[in-house]
Amino acid sequence: MIVIQIFGHTLRAVVDENELEIPVSGPTTVKQLIEANPTQLGALLQYIKSREALITINKKIGSEDSPVRDGDVIKLSFQSHASYDGTRDIPT
Repeated sequence: MIVIQIFGHTLRAVVDENELEIPVSGPTTVKQLIEANPTQLGALLQYIKSREALITINKKIGSEDSPVRDGDVIKLSFQSHASYDGTRDIPT
């Protein structure tokens, strides 16, 4: 069983859950896990592909290609595209 914890109103709104438990039969990746459970998790793919979801696995930064296995905890946190690169004025 893999536990997926969802953080941020945007991601929670698309899955209607704070936490999900997904059974797994062997090693897989984050992306494969989501693709294999489209009813529960499919709406998250757009945020992962657009890099709007920060992925951590067992408290370590991961990616959609990171391997996961039974007993792992995946946390998905929403992060917007808005960022400050230090080269322009900050809008007020």
